[in-house]
Amino acid sequence: MAPAPSAYSTITLNINGEKYTLPVDHRTTLLDALREHLDLTGTKKGCDQGQCGACTLLIDGRRAVSCLQLAVAAEGRDITTIEGVADGERLHPVQQAFLDLDGYQCGYCTPGQICSALGVIEEHAAGWPSAVTDDVRPEAGPPPLSADEIRERMSGNLCRCGAYVSIVQAVAQAAGTQTPEARATEAEEAAA
Repeated sequence: MAPAPSAYSTITLNINGEKYTLPVDHRTTLLDALREHLDLTGTKKGCDQGQCGACTLLIDGRRAVSCLQLAVAAEGRDITTIEGVADGERLHPVQQAFLDLDGYQCGYCTPGQICSALGVIEEHAAGWPSAVTDDVRPEAGPPPLSADEIRERMSGNLCRCGAYVSIVQAVAQAAGTQTPEARATEAEEAAA
């Protein structure tokens, strides 16, 4: 009779440019490995069902909800959490935009919002369409990163405090598309 396969593995995760080796149960999510095994608590646990986006991080530069990602499946991939976004003491432009435009209130969802915004900006620059993109033909190029585009692309990240107007403005500013006129128009729309 063959021995039962082990339910544990020792894995090495590449997180924010550093390698971490740890034993994990095969059922351990990436979120739990980060928070409970590595003490990287910037990534937040919200719904634990992939619906709120609080645990969003980047895997190989693409957005992922870490509560639905098994840690063993992330081995060998480049993982970026909120702890790896800034350059030392210098904030990333997305972080600075969230700070400048009050794109947070309680701050719980902010790490996931910022990681998602990083993915949104890269996806848009690569020409990926969204559900509100009018012309999805590749030759059309990226659509303008309008408020509607940003809202659609960020829709997987919920904010219990309702800081959505400021979040949209912060993403637009970080993407280099936010003009003072557009900001004034959005403020008027939000007030109405």
